[in-house]
Amino acid sequence: MPDTPVLYDYHRSSAAYRVRIALNLKGVAYRSVPVNLVTGEQAGAEHRARNPQGFVPMLRTSDGLQLTQSLAIIDWLDRAHPSPRLIPDEPEPRAHVQAMALLVACDVHPLNNLRVLRYLKTELGQEQPAVDAWYAHWIREGLAALEALAAPHAGRFLHGGAPSLADLCLVPQLANARRFAVPLDDFPTLLRADEAMRALEPVAAAAPERVGA
Repeated sequence: MPDTPVLYDYHRSSAAYRVRIALNLKGVAYRSVPVNLVTGEQAGAEHRARNPQGFVPMLRTSDGLQLTQSLAIIDWLDRAHPSPRLIPDEPEPRAHVQAMALLVACDVHPLNNLRVLRYLKTELGQEQPAVDAWYAHWIREGLAALEALAAPHAGRFLHGGAPSLADLCLVPQLANARRFAVPLDDFPTLLRADEAMRALEPVAAAAPERVGA
């Protein structure tokens, strides 16, 4: 009998949060193994043997595959567990959903993750106000672009009436923006989709405060 999938996880990791939402929406039971990013556990030999980048998430599937990178994991889940579909099959909507997801996951999130913020403070000697200004600048620039990209095609969610990969990327990013008190009133399309997502129990169950430290 196949083993239960194992998610190497950290409750505040945006990338891991995306994968938790996907697993929950698809009803895939899994076991969570916390990897503490604050104490540096991800850089240890044990975790690097699982993921040479030393990142979370890492999903060990029921068949023993070891998958890294949140968008790649979600793409695998969408093929292995196709209901509900998170990445459209049709070429045009597929490209649009992926463009929105990549805007967050590749252009916004990497500039504001923990290792970058630490480097700004420890290696470059920046004070906390400067770090906070850096964070807010890249968040707002990225969200402004996402608002413009999403608005023409949005419904209840960022692309029509059902959650997509783009929404899975949006929810953690807005949660982080709120943690850093970044104003969000200029992004009504994003706020509407985020509210609709967080009203879903599988999404709510993936939130950092529900997962725990």
